[in-house]
Amino acid sequence: MADTISEPSQSETSAERSQKLEGIGCKRKRVEDIRFTQGHGNYVDDVKLPGMLFGDFARSPYAHARIKHINKESALKVPGVLAVLTAEDLIPLNLHYMPTLAGDVQAVLAHEKVLFQNQEVAFIVARDRYAAADGVEALEVEYEELEPLLNALKALDDDAPVLRDDLAGKTEGAHGPREHHNHIFTWSAGDEAATQEAFDKADVVIEEYLAHPRVHPCPLETCGSVADMNPITGQLTLWGTFQAPHVVRTVAALITNIPEHKIRVISPDIGGGFGNKVGVYPGYVMSVVASIVLKKPVKWIEDRMENLSTTAFARDYHITAELAATKEGKVIGMRSHVFADHGAFDACADPSKYPAGMYHICTGSYDIPTAFCSVKGVYTNKAPGGVSYRCSFRVTEAVYTIERAMDLLAQKLDMDPAELRQKNLIQPEQFPYTSAFGWEYDSGDYPTAMAKTLEAVDYKKLRQQQAQMVEDFKAGTSREIMGVGLSFFTEVVGAGPSKNCDILGINMFDSCEIRVHPTGAAIARLGVKSQGQGHETTFAQILASETGLPADMITIEEGDTDTAPYGLGTYGSRSTPVAGAAAARAGRKIKHKAQLIASHLLEVHHDDLEWDVDGFAIKGMPDKRRSMKEIAWAAYNNLPKGMEPGLEAVDYYDPPNFTFPYGAYLCVLRIDVDTGVYSVDRFYALDDCGTRINPMIIEGQIHGGLTEAFAVAMGQLIDFDETGNILGASLMDFFLPTAVETPKWETDHTEVPSPHHPIGAKGVGESPHVGGVPAFSNAVNDAFRAFGGVHTHMPHTHSNIWNYARSLGMIDS
Repeated sequence: MADTISEPSQSETSAERSQKLEGIGCKRKRVEDIRFTQGHGNYVDDVKLPGMLFGDFARSPYAHARIKHINKESALKVPGVLAVLTAEDLIPLNLHYMPTLAGDVQAVLAHEKVLFQNQEVAFIVARDRYAAADGVEALEVEYEELEPLLNALKALDDDAPVLRDDLAGKTEGAHGPREHHNHIFTWSAGDEAATQEAFDKADVVIEEYLAHPRVHPCPLETCGSVADMNPITGQLTLWGTFQAPHVVRTVAALITNIPEHKIRVISPDIGGGFGNKVGVYPGYVMSVVASIVLKKPVKWIEDRMENLSTTAFARDYHITAELAATKEGKVIGMRSHVFADHGAFDACADPSKYPAGMYHICTGSYDIPTAFCSVKGVYTNKAPGGVSYRCSFRVTEAVYTIERAMDLLAQKLDMDPAELRQKNLIQPEQFPYTSAFGWEYDSGDYPTAMAKTLEAVDYKKLRQQQAQMVEDFKAGTSREIMGVGLSFFTEVVGAGPSKNCDILGINMFDSCEIRVHPTGAAIARLGVKSQGQGHETTFAQILASETGLPADMITIEEGDTDTAPYGLGTYGSRSTPVAGAAAARAGRKIKHKAQLIASHLLEVHHDDLEWDVDGFAIKGMPDKRRSMKEIAWAAYNNLPKGMEPGLEAVDYYDPPNFTFPYGAYLCVLRIDVDTGVYSVDRFYALDDCGTRINPMIIEGQIHGGLTEAFAVAMGQLIDFDETGNILGASLMDFFLPTAVETPKWETDHTEVPSPHHPIGAKGVGESPHVGGVPAFSNAVNDAFRAFGGVHTHMPHTHSNIWNYARSLGMIDS
């Protein structure tokens, strides 16, 4: 390329050049969809290696039992079975237990006792999957059944059975003293004494038990891994369904004592994660162990029932919610106590400092001067986990608590739920706002969002229509009632500030590395991992705006620990708030060096240049410019004296604060009282996620999150019978909405950027789930408000709604 000053095309304006970049704000089509829609995705089960073997688990039929004897011989006689591994084989290697992200240990294979139904007891390795399954069926295991513990509220009773024999005598846990053999931790936040004072002087107090039942993320693809231990080089390569590949590599090094630089973790395409693929599962560990033992690659892929019954669950919070208020409706205090059912092992994926996650965001969007909450974590005979199913570390439970409580307070005050919320919303001039729990909300305009929502749905008319339907029902001319459910939520996302967050002692920063090639094409590698959020599209847009290189010229790579810089992965809506910030900052480092090169090419001081969409121009002389494409070429052949060749940058971003997206949701549904069947007439969702990178992807994320919120509120449940048998471990029993059941969504937005984020983005992927669940639940409960109804528990299935109407005397016995 010539070194003379380039002349811009006279036919292209700055706006036209900006449009060609397809940067921030552009409705750019998802580039990854090309391979997905044509069947060319690359998933873990697509990995096929020479000589690869297959593993499968023999699992416990009991929720709580002693293992009396395991007879391997019958399984080893099955044609094609090569090995049967049990805890006895792992003990000499110190691999029978593995560390969890919560500071506990979890049995890789059950040792002496099983603690939940379908717990892993033995790993059968065979030449193909069918032989492995036959080996599982042939394995002989003798059990002595024990009394199971299934009710978290009874876990700390004096006569509750002892679950964790391996913790016998231990009075200290990862998060402080243990007060009972089934106790994990007690965690609290806020000012208990000041909160009690607020309740003592309050005109009105409400208290209600709220259950957020156990549900499951149920991603499209189940969990799996392929381990290949090279006995010659000592190199372990591990493919798997990992939301945080680098963390998995670190855990693998801790478990196996293989040097971390000898472990390569690859996370290919993932068919959904939703938190389910953050932790480390026994299948991952056993595929590695089997590969080491047999000196062959070993694949493990779970089936759907295994995924639903043994991988990380969500929720299972048993909550007491209390509000104290004046008679005019000003909330002056909030209090909440929780029993958290963590299952057999504490394998929750929460920041180390917060064993109950970020539940202390439970004052929500309201200016509540004092608050206190406490959470007790307990063991039960259920599968472990406790992941943030499309939410950031227990924020869904927190928002559900405050939003149901606000509706209950409105009912007690005989006040409209919207009016009560408007009286208590944090005002724009209060930002940055410090909550009673110490959270510093970054920015927002809550009243405008609420007003826009109420106006969009014609809220006054909806209430008039509802009142008329109540009259018609009481007059006997109709059997339908209507509920209007409001939810105003604030989420705390962008897990990363090292002052707040770490996992296994590693600060939750994230990273981006960019290399610009001589032709102006670029590759960016990030420490997060997409499970369907569209990273390949949106991160290229961020970099297009920051570097002036077209998004189509920027390739995004994630999920390979040998090439990507160390990062903490994707969950808790941290991709854009943390990795997106790292990308923007890395892009600015590229731009800074490019400015120095441009000043050399244009023979002026770099302060005499200004940025112009896709390059630098001399101030006051827009026709004297260099494009980024020209600068990229010069970076490899025409540099200022002493400057390193190339155009590369890396950034590790440790954010100064979380980001706080928010929204106002409204659900209108009708209920046929005689059948309990409901229909969602309307669902309006207004989100404020700060700067909007790709409006089309945002809308898709909101549609997906609302569909999952609908599923959780209206049907999803992992339940158990009295002996610990799982009810809901197949898609015949676990509710996944199809296009038939899913309502139509209306989306809208306001836009208040985050002041501390490099591009003002806050994140949005989890907001619709967080705000959607209470909107649906409030709608159901609002429908019964005029008939004396107070609170009915999720899930709001047809039968549960019918039974509630019957309990209120609305249906003749």
